[in-house]
Amino acid sequence: MGALQPLVLFIDDEVDLCTLMQMTLAKLGIKTHIAHHVAQAKQMLHLQHYDVCITDLNLPDGHGLELVDYVTQHFPRTPIAVLTAYGNTDIAVSALKKGAFDFVSKPINQQHLKQLLQKALNFPAVHFESTEDSSEFKKFIGQSKPILQLKKIIQKIARSQAPVFITGESGTGKEVVANLVHQLSHRHSGAFVPINCGAIPEELMESEFFGHKKGSFTGAIQDKIGLIQAADGGSLFLDEIAELPLPMQVKLLRAIQEKKIRPVGSDKEIDVDFRIISASHSDLEALVYQGKFRQDLFFRIHVMDIFIPPLRERGQDILLLANHFIQKICSEWNMPNKTLTQTAQEFLLSQYYSGNVRELRNIIERAITLSDANFIDLSQLQAAPPRPAQRVEINTQSQTDYIFNAGLQSVNSPQLPKEGLEQYLAEIEKEVILNALNVTHWNRTIAAKKLGMTFRSLRYRLKKYGLDTDDE
Repeated sequence: MGALQPLVLFIDDEVDLCTLMQMTLAKLGIKTHIAHHVAQAKQMLHLQHYDVCITDLNLPDGHGLELVDYVTQHFPRTPIAVLTAYGNTDIAVSALKKGAFDFVSKPINQQHLKQLLQKALNFPAVHFESTEDSSEFKKFIGQSKPILQLKKIIQKIARSQAPVFITGESGTGKEVVANLVHQLSHRHSGAFVPINCGAIPEELMESEFFGHKKGSFTGAIQDKIGLIQAADGGSLFLDEIAELPLPMQVKLLRAIQEKKIRPVGSDKEIDVDFRIISASHSDLEALVYQGKFRQDLFFRIHVMDIFIPPLRERGQDILLLANHFIQKICSEWNMPNKTLTQTAQEFLLSQYYSGNVRELRNIIERAITLSDANFIDLSQLQAAPPRPAQRVEINTQSQTDYIFNAGLQSVNSPQLPKEGLEQYLAEIEKEVILNALNVTHWNRTIAAKKLGMTFRSLRYRLKKYGLDTDDE
């Protein structure tokens, strides 16, 4: 574990357990300092650099989660793990969300402890106190308040071992965020393996995910390593995980739980160690309720949440990204750099961007193609395909009343629905949603608030009624 002897701070008020921990870690070549109280641990952290901290949750003068907060705030380069009672997953998840690296259940499994320490001692030396100084964060362009908040969330989540679930509109950059979580984690030296679950034919999924042995089926002319095995020691990113068919969800769940896979045609299981990061634009909770997504898999992957804000809520980030794309594309095309005129900047800031960052890049690429000068003006930007209407803030009660009154006019009809009650109510719901979208100029964030539902719920209904026009 390195030339210098690692130093661990172990915080627990059980003297016998502390003695056992010192003896166990000494066999691994690790030196251990002991603290029995929260206050004592804080004092020791300021006097000595520790490679890893491990703390119990119930301490005489406080709670272990308090120490997790303290270490992540004041000593961000020091990974901290927590000891939890067996099966107490709620507390473990709370610790991970606060920035804990991992958790160890009591009674302590020595093999698990050894694996945890090996990973913790390989923790990347990223200066979390100033995220903008990190080369990884510099690749994630944005200075707006929502993005700065997102970066803080990412830096905490990257420290832990927990599964991550990323949500956000199409084109917001879910794979970029997933890769950033990987690069800032202790797994940064391992592979980042992205999989678009909606792009793999169902009949090939098992082979693609788990691999296969030669001769296991027609066309299997040689052994093949699956994508999960390729992510061993690294991170597996499952984009559009909602697209997985139910039989495949069962097999994925087992791979996550057991950390083992069996290639198609093999009689032996292979141990794998990977962190799962997943993403979807669909409402997974709604799909669980409909029986289209397994509840047990949902809870397994839905431990740490990351929400990526839409581009229209990022203000001046739009211009930062536009200039970044201009420089990048001009460099790739081996042509002089171009600048945006004032009117071009105003135009870009006024757009709705239903396709988010992906749409902005397409607009810039088209404008560069059409520009013969060393600048990009309004004419080149407007030559791009028509965009949805720009965002308009709606606050008046009369417009809210209109949404519902216009949608519910048909309810007063004394006639019984010929198509059945369920279809009849669905048509009313669709009409109300359409009215809300029209009043808000198709600003779905505002429309969801007007309708009294979450953004996810609105997105699910847009998909259900064929009203979601985003490019996926």
